[in-house]
Amino acid sequence: MSDASGLSPRIASLQLQGHEAELALFRGSLAKGRMPHAWLVSGPPGVGKATFAFTLARILLGGMEAENPVARRISAASHADLLVVERGYDEKKQRYRQEIVADDVRPINAFLRRTAAEGGWRVVIVDGAEWMNRSAANAVLKILEEPPPATVLILTSSAPGRLLPTIRSRCRRLELSPLPDAAMQRVLQLLWPDLPTQDFARIVSQSHGAPGKAVALLADTGGNMAALVAEVLQGVPPLRGYEIAEAVLRKDYGFSLFFALLADQLQSTARQAAKAGNRQCMALAAAWEQIMRVHTETERFNLDKQEALIEAMTIASPE
Repeated sequence: MSDASGLSPRIASLQLQGHEAELALFRGSLAKGRMPHAWLVSGPPGVGKATFAFTLARILLGGMEAENPVARRISAASHADLLVVERGYDEKKQRYRQEIVADDVRPINAFLRRTAAEGGWRVVIVDGAEWMNRSAANAVLKILEEPPPATVLILTSSAPGRLLPTIRSRCRRLELSPLPDAAMQRVLQLLWPDLPTQDFARIVSQSHGAPGKAVALLADTGGNMAALVAEVLQGVPPLRGYEIAEAVLRKDYGFSLFFALLADQLQSTARQAAKAGNRQCMALAAAWEQIMRVHTETERFNLDKQEALIEAMTIASPE
């Protein structure tokens, strides 16, 4: 069990932008009195799955108005009828733990044994459900097999294929797509109303429809991640590559941000080479495609991120 500290408070409380069709499906189920006991919210990393899950919680618990005290308690994960489960943070290693373990999900049972404090729904959010180990997944599955009344479980996942098939089959699926540029601009205006105009286009382009990546880009104080990408493109020895991978993985959204910046730089360099008639553009384009494949497959199948970073650096390094 955790509070919302692992989720960016700004994201947890953010007014949802986009995903109108998926939100309408949820509202329709509620209006018809046919609310599924579990929802699986999937989509690319940073696309807004946590924001979407908290929005669903507000709908069920009656806190849609931003200034509503209920909404504030939901954003802080302090509402008595809301429980948020996610990976714990390892203070020693300065990174999120690699798994959601049985101890993390055990509070769900105690939570569900209580009656709703405010007489309505009880909501459990499991953020990053693909990180559940076997024991944790089986514990959640048991709850899904015998769902208590007036309770909704919301699982978010960037890699739903990693979940047990029996968990997926017991959830109503909502798949979120990257936001269009107009919605991304609204997100940036809400989060950073004082952001210089010249930065909007850059952040929108580099975040690829994912608000979480925009947060990471703007949090890259001093351009530290961009500097690491620039170093990689100059070529790094193997030992330095592992040091860079460790530095990347210590940061929230570091993995996705590194790949976003690396891919954008390769794409930009390839375009410049093509305009100049330089045949190097073909090699750069091929490297871009390989790096995008590594990123996609690593996220989709929950592969080793350190090894994926090393592979990407090898591909991107000049020969």
